[in-house]
Amino acid sequence: MMDIYLVIVGFILHLILFASIFDIYFTSPLVHGMTPHSTPDEPPAKRLVLFVGDGLRADKLYELKEDGTSRAPYLRSILKNQGTWGVSHTRVPTESRPGHVAIIAGFYEDVSAVTKGWQENPVEFDSVFNQSRFTWSWGSPDILPMFAKGASGDHVFIHTYPPESEDFADSDASKLDTWVFDKVKEFLSESKEDPSLRSKLNSNRVILFLHLLGIDTNGHAHKPYSKEYLENIALVDAGIKEIVGVLEDAFAHDGKTAYVLTSDHGMTDWGSHGASHPDETLTPLLAWGAGVREARHTTNQQFQDNFLQDWHLEDIERHDVNQADIAPLMSSLIGVPFPLNSVGVLPVDYLNGTEEYKARSLLTNAKQIIAQYEVKENQKFATTFRALFRPFKPLSSGQKELLLKHIHIHMARNRFKQVIAETEKLISLGLDGLGYYQTYDRFFLGSSVTLSYLGWMAYILHILLKYHTSLATPPKPRNHGNTHPGLLPAFCMIAALIAILLALQTSPINYYICALTPVPLWYAVVKRWEVFHQSLVNITTRHSLQEIAGYSVLGVVAIETLVLSLFYREVISVGLVGVALWPLCSGVKHRNKMYSVGWLISCLVLAVFPMLPVVGRDPNITLVVLAGVLLAVSAYILFRHLLKLQSSSSINPLLTWLQIALLLISVMVVYITWIHITNKEGVPLPNKIFSWTMLLAAFVLPSFSSVVIGHRLLGVALSLSTVYMLLSTSHEGLFCLCLCYVMFFWILCESNLNQQQTDKIHQVSFNEEANLEKAPPRNLALTDLRCAWIFVFFILAAFFGTGNIASINSFDPSAVYCFLTVFNPFIMGSLLLMKNVILFLLVACAFQAIHILLRLPTSSLYLVVLLLSDAMALHFFFLVRDSGSWLEIGTSISHYVIVMSMILFIMLLLLLARLITTLSWKRSFKKHHAR
Repeated sequence: MMDIYLVIVGFILHLILFASIFDIYFTSPLVHGMTPHSTPDEPPAKRLVLFVGDGLRADKLYELKEDGTSRAPYLRSILKNQGTWGVSHTRVPTESRPGHVAIIAGFYEDVSAVTKGWQENPVEFDSVFNQSRFTWSWGSPDILPMFAKGASGDHVFIHTYPPESEDFADSDASKLDTWVFDKVKEFLSESKEDPSLRSKLNSNRVILFLHLLGIDTNGHAHKPYSKEYLENIALVDAGIKEIVGVLEDAFAHDGKTAYVLTSDHGMTDWGSHGASHPDETLTPLLAWGAGVREARHTTNQQFQDNFLQDWHLEDIERHDVNQADIAPLMSSLIGVPFPLNSVGVLPVDYLNGTEEYKARSLLTNAKQIIAQYEVKENQKFATTFRALFRPFKPLSSGQKELLLKHIHIHMARNRFKQVIAETEKLISLGLDGLGYYQTYDRFFLGSSVTLSYLGWMAYILHILLKYHTSLATPPKPRNHGNTHPGLLPAFCMIAALIAILLALQTSPINYYICALTPVPLWYAVVKRWEVFHQSLVNITTRHSLQEIAGYSVLGVVAIETLVLSLFYREVISVGLVGVALWPLCSGVKHRNKMYSVGWLISCLVLAVFPMLPVVGRDPNITLVVLAGVLLAVSAYILFRHLLKLQSSSSINPLLTWLQIALLLISVMVVYITWIHITNKEGVPLPNKIFSWTMLLAAFVLPSFSSVVIGHRLLGVALSLSTVYMLLSTSHEGLFCLCLCYVMFFWILCESNLNQQQTDKIHQVSFNEEANLEKAPPRNLALTDLRCAWIFVFFILAAFFGTGNIASINSFDPSAVYCFLTVFNPFIMGSLLLMKNVILFLLVACAFQAIHILLRLPTSSLYLVVLLLSDAMALHFFFLVRDSGSWLEIGTSISHYVIVMSMILFIMLLLLLARLITTLSWKRSFKKHHAR
């Protein structure tokens, strides 16, 4: 049994290390104590209308149809004649909350913001809405409330439809947008009869926000190339045209209304978003009306893409922006102060005004960003020893004041182009300075994390060497209990010194945790240094230098293979081909060559899946039905074989027949559900009841089966596969089937190739007490390390076999239609997580069986797995980036998060696997009855 104390300590430690990445690379961008800055000139617009087409891809709006016409003719006419257009580049995570925060508040939430989902903002931040005099908004209940909560005063009004309206199985999700347009028209009509409302509307600094969710919902349900998605764009185009007409009439065409159309994120071709694919990060931006420059024709535009040609817009000037730049644009148009934490840069090419007006607006933007920089600098200066403080050189020693002086000189001499150029330089330096102080303590925290990793890995290695191998000879008896009398005081002094230094710098509590974590770890390691010394002596005695070098190189190659598999799915296929040949190249006499043949074939078939497209792009329910039927037939054949080998009263055939029947019913439910989805009829209630029942029963039914390894694993595989089929949409069902075959032959091959093992899967149970009576556990052998590596490899294969970083990070609700269709991100996300956990459990249960068959303590191979995983985590820790493209940043973060999650998961996974394989209600009832 695993040492529960070690598991708890390891879990807490890895939680600390997991959280540390955000302290090091992504500290909160929010700073307080600043004065709002606004342009002193009279703004060109009294009111602004913001249209956000949730999930609207840039290409789907700008491109022409096959007949050469636009699916959004009104907006295209605006683009070509009245407004300025471009592409808004979003950042990961491409989810609704971070996207709207960037548009309306002007700053990028860190990558961890995806875990906050669609809840109200837990930290109140400033936004354009907050700075407005009045804001009215219509749309989704998942988006609008979070901007009302942070607004000071009672001036942000929200109008939302019921949450159950967001149903992915609905035949017409565009009705969500129709609802918004109708409510806005009702609101404007009501204002004519309500003097108070009319007075508010006629004031300045007014914003109307229309959140249009239908496009996103149709994209998830039917994909962005579907008729529903494309027709929804046409409906939005017509709706915007009508709203603009009603607004202009309502305000007597006073020319004081500005309009902005954009999107929070795009969407992949398979209907998901969240990662960094261009289809997700490229969104449209179109502005027109008061204060916005009209379209300009040109013949020479330099862009590194072919979008202009593809969209037939080569002759209209295009101006791209970062998503956060939209907030200062809106602020400038209606004259409200820039959001305090905005890092957006005013896109002056969108403004229709004099060069002086553009220069003054951009200078206000610079002052707002420099104010954030100064607060960050003062905070860091106040919490750092003056002798050790390292200022941001480009803006230190009077450089900032000198730049501002030059800007004001140019302004006084009406050199507005020079003002704009110098101000853009100052903004760039200010943003660099913000980044510098946000990551000021990176080296200190990074060193602490690295020492924690190394200390923990050394401690685990010590436990392995001392308790699970014969390499470390027992220590000789000592006369005194404390063999290192000065060691504990020395480490206590180190911890006290670190704590005092942090206290003098008023560091936050997480700094104490991060910096002090390595101290007890290295104390435990140094205290037991004799174990490492004696193990090294024994290794060099028993093995030649060539053997040691060979094993070391093999170990590095094994770890790097695991690392590369996270970058390239194809490495999983190559690795599967390699492990398929393992029994044939082992050099051990086979007791049953059919096991090796089965292992070879199943691994080679499984190797095909990482080469296929990720699931979700094109649902193919026929493959799900095929997988379910094949799995049921395979279970029937295996069960019949097990019954022939062992006939026992402890075996319950009726339970297995029931599980096979439930598996077949589940694929029927999937098939019927998708027929209804395709016909836009909604999901029948009995299908949902069955699906939720199977989810709850999956972890209960196996406990009624025999604890004999063969029978229990069959019961577990049937229960988990039943739920997995309900969550499948394509060939991942066949992947689950092949993975079950590979796990089955892995168990057989490990037992077959171990010369000390003669037991069979129908002879040994998961009951550890009974197994210990037969034979005591043995020590680890060098060949057992292969088993631990294969386990980690199969965990990664289960993770990436039918997906990749993008598909795993993305939100695709189609897999959960059997359970629910109404938008609920937390339940849907949990079900999608459960889908991955099922595959992990299949691997973990097989790993648990191998421990028993090889007569190894559960903790032996677990500790080896932990060492491998930590080596990978440390590798990816050094690869994390916060600069470069957001594809590189997002990928590096995803890799580290995946590996750390895997470590935390494995700790819980093996405990869950132990529970699901050993729990027996029948045996518990007998014990209770005997008492």
